Amino acid sequence: MAKILVTGGTGYIGSHTVVELQNSGHEVVIIDNLSNSNIEVLNGIEKISGIRPAFENIDCVDYVSMDKMFEKHQNIKAIIHFAASKAVGESVQKPLAYYRNNLVSLINLLQLMPIHHIENIVFSSSCTVYGQPDQLPVTENAPIKPALSPYGNTKQIGEEIIRDTIHANPNHYQSIILRYFNPIGAHPTAEIGELPNGIPNNLLPFVTQTAIGLRKQLQVFGNNYNTPDGSAVRDYIHVVDLAKAHVLAVERMLMNKTKNTVEIFNLGTGRGLSVLEIINTFEKVTGVKVPYRIVDRREGDIEKVWAEPGYANSELGWVAHETVEETLRSAWAWELKLAEKGKHE
Repeated sequence: MAKILVTGGTGYIGSHTVVELQNSGHEVVIIDNLSNSNIEVLNGIEKISGIRPAFENIDCVDYVSMDKMFEKHQNIKAIIHFAASKAVGESVQKPLAYYRNNLVSLINLLQLMPIHHIENIVFSSSCTVYGQPDQLPVTENAPIKPALSPYGNTKQIGEEIIRDTIHANPNHYQSIILRYFNPIGAHPTAEIGELPNGIPNNLLPFVTQTAIGLRKQLQVFGNNYNTPDGSAVRDYIHVVDLAKAHVLAVERMLMNKTKNTVEIFNLGTGRGLSVLEIINTFEKVTGVKVPYRIVDRREGDIEKVWAEPGYANSELGWVAHETVEETLRSAWAWELKLAEKGKHE
């Protein structure tokens, strides 16, 4: 098994991926500047997997520190690059901060990889690159639409930077780009989950925080979309299923099974669920009411999107297994665990 660098490894998706990598026998080095995560996540990772990964508190934008980190941790065989700012609304307010953080970090990695003899990188991308697709479900061949936010644009530009770099140096690199749909839920042990610093940017923490009484009311942005119940539709995927795709992607590159130097996979369930369906299903599986009110649509929000995951199923050998009911139960168990630990005080 191999030594893998995970940037942003104490974050939501990163931490679940570290667990799956370690459970698969890989050695993990995490780098994270803890700007949107907590060092205590390492305790959760260790409780689940029995292994405490190596951790370096480094900002990926700092080239010199990154270079020293690679000197210290020799023989890294692949990188999974999660580290990025990801709040759509904040990116509209602070575009330069987003471009600096999300693009310079990737450029630094790509510059340092050949120096330290690393050929493989998995890039954390997003279905935001498709905008509002012309056809549903969305395949990997769907056209890339102009981004609706600087955050979305950093994912598009990140993909382009990888493609251009590999085109210029095909013998030095290979990459798998994973375009996520909407990750939700938490590890079934409730030892790790989604814990954003400050106000959440995703639906599920708002649902669970409202259900537990931290927030008086959930806001549903719009009920006049062209969808069955008028609320926006997304493809919600269990974070553990998503994490497992990264292990498969890394191993595909390490075993030289890739068909191209850059491969792209959509990661979703293939099923679209509305915001109101998520709320209703959450209430059913937990028995807890979630007070909500309909407010105006949010600028930049897409009406409906869900994946065609067939290519990831057949080529990557990956399938989303968890039901939405199980996923919502795991999110609620995590919220209850946070309350038990006094994280809400």
